[in-house]
Amino acid sequence: MEMAIGFCSPVKLSVPPNQTRRNPNKAFPNNSLSARPTVGTGRGSLCSRPRPCVGVRCSVSSAAEAAAAAATDAESGKKAHLMTRRDVRNIAIVAHVDHGKTTLVDAMLRQAKVFRDNQFVQERIMDSNDLERERGITILSKNTSIFYKDTKINIIDTPGHSDFGGEVERVLNMVEGVLLVVDSVEGPMPQTRFVLKKALEFGHAVVVVVNKIDRPSARPEFVINSTFELFIELNATDEQCDFQVIYASGIKGKAGLSPDNLADDLGPLFEAIIRCIPEPTIDKDGAMQMLVTSTEYEEHKGRIAIGRLHAGVLRKGMEVKVCTSDDSCRFAKISELFVYESFSRVAVDTVEAGDICAVCGISDVLIGETIADKNLGKPLPTIKVEEPTVKMAFSINTSPFVGREGKYVTSRNLRDRLYREVERNLAMKIEDGETAETFIVSGRGTLHITILIENMRREGYEFMVGPPKVINKRVNDKLLEPFEIATVEVPEEHMGSVVELLGRRRGQMFDMQAGSEGTSIVKYKMPTRGLLGLRNAILTASRGTAVLNTVFDSYGPWAGDISTRDLGSLVAFENGTTTSYALFSSQDRGQMFVGPGVEVYKGQIVGIHQRPGDLSLNVCKKKAATNVRSNKEQTVVLDTPLDYSLDDCIEYIQEDELLEVTPSSIRMCKNPKTTKKGR
Repeated sequence: MEMAIGFCSPVKLSVPPNQTRRNPNKAFPNNSLSARPTVGTGRGSLCSRPRPCVGVRCSVSSAAEAAAAAATDAESGKKAHLMTRRDVRNIAIVAHVDHGKTTLVDAMLRQAKVFRDNQFVQERIMDSNDLERERGITILSKNTSIFYKDTKINIIDTPGHSDFGGEVERVLNMVEGVLLVVDSVEGPMPQTRFVLKKALEFGHAVVVVVNKIDRPSARPEFVINSTFELFIELNATDEQCDFQVIYASGIKGKAGLSPDNLADDLGPLFEAIIRCIPEPTIDKDGAMQMLVTSTEYEEHKGRIAIGRLHAGVLRKGMEVKVCTSDDSCRFAKISELFVYESFSRVAVDTVEAGDICAVCGISDVLIGETIADKNLGKPLPTIKVEEPTVKMAFSINTSPFVGREGKYVTSRNLRDRLYREVERNLAMKIEDGETAETFIVSGRGTLHITILIENMRREGYEFMVGPPKVINKRVNDKLLEPFEIATVEVPEEHMGSVVELLGRRRGQMFDMQAGSEGTSIVKYKMPTRGLLGLRNAILTASRGTAVLNTVFDSYGPWAGDISTRDLGSLVAFENGTTTSYALFSSQDRGQMFVGPGVEVYKGQIVGIHQRPGDLSLNVCKKKAATNVRSNKEQTVVLDTPLDYSLDDCIEYIQEDELLEVTPSSIRMCKNPKTTKKGR
């Protein structure tokens, strides 16, 4: 058969009246067409270059035309009852940690007149959790909404740390588009890649916001080019690669289409959201369907289910059925119904499809279940998140100080609290341990589990945790372990010591770039085991100047043995209270964790030995009283003890050690059930 390849003339598609063609402000710093890759010019448009046609003399048989026409008619029949809701936009704000998502949301809320002119508003208003404010990170995704030109914009602020990626994966089910916030100096970082990959897999439209454009060392051209390359690497479609770019300063509340010409407010950002984020496609007259993507709990209202209504109308007092993916359903009744307006929930009687709402009255509803019409409703596909990679053992407190500071100390209290956490934290898993007092908690990383530990101790729980361990897999009789991509930004003078440290932990460098202000950026692929305890080691090697970011990559073959700690521990010899006299002689053996006048018990870790192997010390010894009068008392000068946080202690402990966690104290101790191991 004779084949011919020719070029057909470009085909232009008309844009429906309910959709506005996207502004062709491309993701490139200059306006020359030769510098731009050939991508689509907007939603619903085709590539402007000639399209190659492959066929028999470019002819199509009448039978093929008839079949195509029939398929088109069938498809149009299916979608005839679907419509778009033009007065609503649902967006999620995603970014790498500390790139300014929450600060940008603050500015959007202020300019939408959510607060009174004389109302005091603290910074990062969306970070309502005490732990979020102390650490300066977002842990839980939160909903809010603003009104702009008669359009309601539902905004979901998401975490930026890779350990809380499960929160991002959940909320992407509720939106049609995302604002990808990128720092104007750092550019795309590991977590930027993770959240963008998830958004592209959902097929969402992306608006790129180059934030902190007012920084003196801002380099917008580099950031935009790096972001575009990231889109290409993640196999984005032509339409997704044709992303709108907005330059902004979240802390000043300014935005614009050019880095040198910012408007006095965030108007260009709001316009880009209305123009580029698709309207929700809904089945207004269909059977009601709502996928539960998040849950909250209030003392008076009970459990609150949050999600987006995909079809139908939801009414207060309506009888519904709650379904899972395996078609097992139960019936319930909606007692209260809320929508998000500004910064609070507002009670309403009805909610139409396309909006995000909160439902009360279903006490046992879980994330991933579908609230559907009582008679005709069908379950939606459930939410899937990636598997955890790190696990830790939780057990009851067995130290001599048990029950002194905690309110909940029994295994029943511990079990109830842990299994309650799984109901709203999909990325975490709980399993029963070898004994009735032990539970295995699996999460995305050590920080993921550490946040749970910190929340529990603030609630009055007292327990012990073991060292973090990676979750391995065995496929075809081969042992596989999780690998992560570690990105380290370090000044050039400390590059040698950092590279040596990462090499000892089985890291393999695959990229090295020049950073900003005399720094270098190195990227390693290394086992998750090698990352345990790495943060403190890198800070020590770089004199506190290095910045480490990690994100899960994949499972790979076992990399071999890794030594994560070279020094042993100093262990208390007996129960008692530490004295200055004993600590003065003990500090020659290493660095101490305790000062004078602190109660300790036998087996408690009181310091870091300066050599491999553990050493028992008597830190409670008192000076012998004699009848010999001395002319002058000896002056005792003690070193300042090390102040280790909860995260530091979890990184420090090894196989034969435990961490005792109480509302008031954090103590490390040797595990009495483990045989003594040499280091």
